[in-house]
Amino acid sequence: MEMQTPAPEVIVERQGAVGRIRLNRTRALNSLNVPMIRLIAAALTEFENDPAVAAVLVTGEGERGLCAGGDIRMIYESGRERPEEGAQFWREEFVVNSRISGYRKPYIAIMDGIVMGGGVGISAHGSHRIVTERTRLAMPETGIGYFPDVGATWLLPKAPGEFGTYLGLTGRDIVAADAIRARLADSFVAADKLEALIADLAALAPSGGSADVDGVIAKHASEAPATPLQGHLALIDRCFAFDTIEEILAALEADGSDFARETLALLNSRSALSMKLTLDLLRAGRRSASLNECLEREYSATLGMLANPDFYEGVRAAVIDKDRNPKWSVGLADVTPDRLARFARKDHPPLF
Repeated sequence: MEMQTPAPEVIVERQGAVGRIRLNRTRALNSLNVPMIRLIAAALTEFENDPAVAAVLVTGEGERGLCAGGDIRMIYESGRERPEEGAQFWREEFVVNSRISGYRKPYIAIMDGIVMGGGVGISAHGSHRIVTERTRLAMPETGIGYFPDVGATWLLPKAPGEFGTYLGLTGRDIVAADAIRARLADSFVAADKLEALIADLAALAPSGGSADVDGVIAKHASEAPATPLQGHLALIDRCFAFDTIEEILAALEADGSDFARETLALLNSRSALSMKLTLDLLRAGRRSASLNECLEREYSATLGMLANPDFYEGVRAAVIDKDRNPKWSVGLADVTPDRLARFARKDHPPLF
């Protein structure tokens, strides 16, 4: 009986003038692991050096989404006994995020379906970011005792007003129009037009540049449908403008609207340590001069996470046992500056 060779977890191929990177770990919703990160890095080098490739296109195989994030199950299972494995994953992932941001050719990401965590990292740093009516984008890390990483502390502060602060702290998933407003995406293309879009991109001349890609996308793009969240932007800007979690919670409680109460309940379900760390990192990102500066800061924080019991409890509740009922180890009053300082380690080689 002939044995079939399993398909690779990342399919790398040329389609016309486009270098394609197709995430193909469909059973895990294309969640990223170290081998996948290395295949992506190698493909970026190959396509950047190939004069026949005009642009890179990143998509997810399967029907559910681009990528659900990094392989946190692996980090959960190895983190306490083999922390070097989690550290190596984050190191290589963050370096790829930086490469995408500075890529010398158009980097097109089709953010169809679920795009979370590490999926945002391999898409939102690109030059051309496309969402559809099926897009569900989130940085949900405060719900698992972690924090928005993959350069999110650089991206989210660039959203208008306090929208990025809201997204980072709540971990709420958003749809196409909200992703564009948050400046995490650029264009809306209906899902039934994606095949035609990809065919037109493949037909680009090898010498085509960013303007040519713009023209192809514009041909298929339309306006994203409005969302209810857009009616709450003034409240978000007002209540999330503070630099402490306690003040944000107090502002939401004082507002008293249905949306404020729902948001307050959501935040109260999140890890107190994660929220305080996230807010500090977002505010630091707002003051930062570069993505790499934020990634270095995030990497230090990830190493601290390997000794954080709330991270393991959050992953247990969301991914392992799936009871959706984490028991956080500390409350807001327990998250002191000294405790947060553990996430600003400097005892590691720099990423860049």
